[in-house]
Amino acid sequence: MILEKISDPQKYISHHLHHLQIDLRTLKIIKPGMFSSYWSLNIDSIIFSLTLGSLFLGLFYFVGKTITKGVPNKLQAVIELIFEFINVNVKNMYQGNNPLIAPLSLTVFIWVFLMNLMDLVPIDFVPFISEKIFKLPAMRIVPSADINITLSMSLGVFILILFYTIKIKGYIGFIKELILQPFNHPVFSFFNFILEFVSLLSKPISLGLRLFGNMYAGEMIFILIAALLPWWLQCFLNVPWAIFHILIISLQAFIFMVLTIVYLSMASQSHKD
Repeated sequence: MILEKISDPQKYISHHLHHLQIDLRTLKIIKPGMFSSYWSLNIDSIIFSLTLGSLFLGLFYFVGKTITKGVPNKLQAVIELIFEFINVNVKNMYQGNNPLIAPLSLTVFIWVFLMNLMDLVPIDFVPFISEKIFKLPAMRIVPSADINITLSMSLGVFILILFYTIKIKGYIGFIKELILQPFNHPVFSFFNFILEFVSLLSKPISLGLRLFGNMYAGEMIFILIAALLPWWLQCFLNVPWAIFHILIISLQAFIFMVLTIVYLSMASQSHKD
């Protein structure tokens, strides 16, 4: 596919936007150009997201077991700075005392950051290796550019929102919030329910779509540069865009973490009549 990016840019772009998919009905790999049914899994997104999550957990576990009270090494110093950064943000944004919020915020930030960071890997590197060595028809390595991954993560946050809302405010308090806000009168209960229900559903949808849209656009720009420009000209656009993209990668991870904290903080606030 690398040689085809000059002769057939459309085929090159289509190839790089195709996931390594498996049809659950036949357990066969779906090749680029074939119809992708609803009953299919993006194997590449699952593999890379789980691998990066395991890498994150393994690294932090190792540092936690080898931590020293004296002068820290460089790796320990970086992780301590990340811990302090997460801790400060949680204290400033979360109103309440919940031992789950800080670890959840750390996990969300690092995991999303690592998934976003895969966008800086050269666009043809992993697909070329997977095609030549493992004979796989396609491979996408940015899990956060897959809407299934981002919406799955936001769905997990949404479940926590519902759990803590009901746990802290009770079923009655949860129902009151749906039918008595923003207009605190029984006459407007139906309109309140429509407004609050849409507002509630918009949280996970916007959380997942925001991350997906930004990372998909960033990946698409790298693909377009590789498909439409000769190799000797690509570096003049790839390098500046990659440097700028580092900011986007970090910012999107931070936004996902912040919105997670804010949404859970709102869910944890006691209901007031």
